[in-house]
Amino acid sequence: METIKMRNYFFMDMGVMLIRSMRHVFRSLDTIITVTIMPIAMMLLFVYVLGGAIKTGTDKYVNYLLPGILLVAIANSAGYVSYRLFLDKQRGIFERFHSMPIARSAPLWGHMLTSLVSNAISLVVIIFVAFLMGFRSSAGMLSWLAIAGILALFTLTLTWIAAIAGLAAKSVDGAGVIAYPIHFLPLISSAFVPTKSMPAGVKAFAEHQPVTPIVETIRALLYNKPVGNQIWVALAWCITIMFCAYLCAMRVYRKRL
Repeated sequence: METIKMRNYFFMDMGVMLIRSMRHVFRSLDTIITVTIMPIAMMLLFVYVLGGAIKTGTDKYVNYLLPGILLVAIANSAGYVSYRLFLDKQRGIFERFHSMPIARSAPLWGHMLTSLVSNAISLVVIIFVAFLMGFRSSAGMLSWLAIAGILALFTLTLTWIAAIAGLAAKSVDGAGVIAYPIHFLPLISSAFVPTKSMPAGVKAFAEHQPVTPIVETIRALLYNKPVGNQIWVALAWCITIMFCAYLCAMRVYRKRL
């Protein structure tokens, strides 16, 4: 009975932390611009300016492009998670919460849940704009649920990586630097162009990094094509990286506080 009560309080504490963090997100115009508007602007640029020169073997370039744009939007949010965690640490917010009768990890989990919710809202907006641009999918309900699960897993993976940087950083610049290498992964993958068009060295990297199997899996699910082994490779990448990042982040969290 006591264990059930503790679990209930833990989820209640996480809910309070989620509401607190979401308020910060909605009050931050630069977050909304970077996470939602910038990927939409990139999609418009690639489809209407560069799309005619890119050969992907699809009738509509927006259909090919959308999975990569969704991952770019998630990658853009990672820097903000790191930044907000750094500010909470620098201002002593975590210590204040720990002086209250709440679960010690609830403030950190609040940021994780905020990343999931805010990214979900951004991705829905981006998909809606893609529909206005001509995007169409033959995916059924189960396929869309699978896509949502993969995107949520990718979000948590990047969020835990960002948490390490935010908790370990000694300056604002140090907290935000994690966003730069993360941004490169979608760009050097099959998100924008087929890997067969790349030089040998770049092609080898693109085909053996985490983003490409995730993009290919989402693309296959959107158009009811066989996902093959790509889905297992994508899940293996995400789960392994997320597990390692989670352990490191929790270790840094306990050490710093």
